[in-house]
Amino acid sequence: MFSHERVWAAIDALAERYSLTASGLARRAGLDPTTFNKSKRHAADGRARWPSTESLAKVMDATGASLDEFMGLVRGEEGPALTAPGASSRAIPLLGLAQADIGSFFDDAGFPAGQGWDVLEFPAGPADATYALEVSGDSMLPLYRDGDTLIIAPNASIRRGDRVILKTKENEIMAKILHRQTPRAIELSSMNPEHPNRIFEAPEVDWIARIIWASQ
Repeated sequence: MFSHERVWAAIDALAERYSLTASGLARRAGLDPTTFNKSKRHAADGRARWPSTESLAKVMDATGASLDEFMGLVRGEEGPALTAPGASSRAIPLLGLAQADIGSFFDDAGFPAGQGWDVLEFPAGPADATYALEVSGDSMLPLYRDGDTLIIAPNASIRRGDRVILKTKENEIMAKILHRQTPRAIELSSMNPEHPNRIFEAPEVDWIARIIWASQ
């Protein structure tokens, strides 16, 4: 049954499936950490408050969950938990994000190449996940923290507002938010307001790839 209670229960279940609290899920989606708090689910007069379609879209984009997966949770279907013991998985290359700046770890299209990669056992899905980068430092707060793992898909389509990894011709690698992309330039917004936004002319960019999933 599609009800207020079931929709909020689905949000809680989705957070648990991706090893997050409701607040962590909101932060991962770029929302206010209190967006999904239980105190926000009813107004002061007791009226039911529903999550906005925009916030749900951001949650699914941030986690890589599909609409079918979310609707299954609304219907009360358990589905496979990504972190469940015994769940099918596959090995993908893993590298520290800071380390990526100091070596030849990628080919011209942004795919893993060369030696020095570790291996991460990643649950089966998203299907287009290609490699993982581990965050170090605080340059991506509040979205990503030290130790978080970012799953990258060079073949995934990219649109405005997506979180991306970009490599310059000068071998600088960074994680930013795509603000605008034209044939001539790429404009990036910083995840951390203490770090500057960046603009690159197209010839300065080696490749850009989408962050499709992240784990805490």
